[in-house]
Amino acid sequence: MTGTDMSPTIECTGLRVATTGGREVLHGVGYAVAPGEILALVGESGSGKTTAALAALGHFRTGLVHTGGAIAFHGHTETHDDLLGLPAATLRGIRGRLVSYVPQDPALSLNPLLRISTQVCEVLEAHAYDGDADARVREVLADVGLPTDDAFLRRYPHQLSGGQQQRVGIAAAFACRPDVVVLDEPTTGLDVTTQDLVLDTVRDLVTRSGTAALYITHDLAVVAGLADRVAVMQAGEVVETGTVAQVVGAPEHPYTRQLIAAVPDLHRAVEKDAVPTGKGAGTPLLRVAGAGKRYGAKTVLDGVDLELWPGECLMLLGESGSGKTTLARGLSGLLDLDAGELSLSGEPLATPRTYAQLRSVQYVFQSPFASLNPRRTIASSLEVPLRHLTDAGPDARRARVLDMLDQVQLDSSFAARYPGALSGGERQRAAIARALVTAPDVLVCDEVTSALDVSVQAAILDLLAMVRRDLGTAMLFVTHNIALAREVADRIAVLQGGRIVEHGPVADVLADPQHAYTRELLEHTPSMSVAR
Repeated sequence: MTGTDMSPTIECTGLRVATTGGREVLHGVGYAVAPGEILALVGESGSGKTTAALAALGHFRTGLVHTGGAIAFHGHTETHDDLLGLPAATLRGIRGRLVSYVPQDPALSLNPLLRISTQVCEVLEAHAYDGDADARVREVLADVGLPTDDAFLRRYPHQLSGGQQQRVGIAAAFACRPDVVVLDEPTTGLDVTTQDLVLDTVRDLVTRSGTAALYITHDLAVVAGLADRVAVMQAGEVVETGTVAQVVGAPEHPYTRQLIAAVPDLHRAVEKDAVPTGKGAGTPLLRVAGAGKRYGAKTVLDGVDLELWPGECLMLLGESGSGKTTLARGLSGLLDLDAGELSLSGEPLATPRTYAQLRSVQYVFQSPFASLNPRRTIASSLEVPLRHLTDAGPDARRARVLDMLDQVQLDSSFAARYPGALSGGERQRAAIARALVTAPDVLVCDEVTSALDVSVQAAILDLLAMVRRDLGTAMLFVTHNIALAREVADRIAVLQGGRIVEHGPVADVLADPQHAYTRELLEHTPSMSVAR
């Protein structure tokens, strides 16, 4: 671990940033990162962490202006005493060479039309690398644990998994051996095993190369196992800073304690209100037997059997590519399964489904930003399923919409708003309201908290618990995050390679997992316990 007494590679002092309209968003932020050290900038959306970190690249997003403070980049005369005072042409020469960036979404950070080798090599060419570029590309791909053979280098991004795409992005960021690297939530959306691999890659590269790393995140469980120091940001200010052991193990600021309390932890007992379920009493609410799905030669689902009982929550757990979303969409009628028998309350689910069956099984999509029509008001979006799936008149529909918004703790003013005016958590609440507006028996939730801050995630989980308790809705909760199990589920079904490999009550599966794959998922799940 890097000592805090070392001279920092990069030092930010008194950073102030405002909107072009004059509203200040950063209020004198300061941080410093030493060689070989990882500083985690932690906070919720809107806290200013990304704005503060991107300043290390001399970059401010459209609508923001630098109004005060300086960033000293030590060891390079071309950066002078203040990186932020350099002309644009000089900054372009510095980015990617002295300071680099790893964006959040691996799929969007790579050009889909260029081969992997070309994309890494572009960074070297842009900065006039004077060595053997092909050899350096292979070297840095090996550094991040990727193949270096010609066949792999000729692949396009769509031929790689999400974890491989992200490691290519990290390889490109480290290609020119930068002194500073900014990593912007690079594991958001990755399953726990892939996340663990990417984090190990980052830790190893930073340590071996002596690079100073700024790691932007809202996930304190990731921070506990990765970072050396933590700076907690709230409303444009650093409210607490210190070593991981100090901040995570003994937080002083109320906001830090609030963030830590919101992080789901497998090792922390959770008190939940009892929700009556109908398991063992009569007929399962939703049943699938022998579910199968193929895409060409690839088998995605292979003979899956599953039951969901009234009032219960079943967690469908698995890594990316396990088939969990395919199964969830098949159960919801969003895609046709190639094989299997589906029934709802003992009655076969028709193809196509009747209006009653469509009303009974509703789906909440992963992205709160992509699941609502940006050109419709929230009220209009909620009214669509009522208009198509019920015979309710305009007045009844309007009353139902307002009642549903109230159920998800959005007041009536949200009815006239458009999705763009809502936060991520508010949009997800609206999406849940839309799914619940037809009073379904089953709610299928597909990774509905994966893109949310921990405190917003906790609020959404509380909302779903209230829906189960007050409305008696059964839920299929699709996720790769087993840490949520104690918070939301009664049972867990673990999916691997299109097959259920383990199935049982949450407490039993977590305490005594029977399958090696389940044990592997548990081993790779981040914990709030501080190892260092």
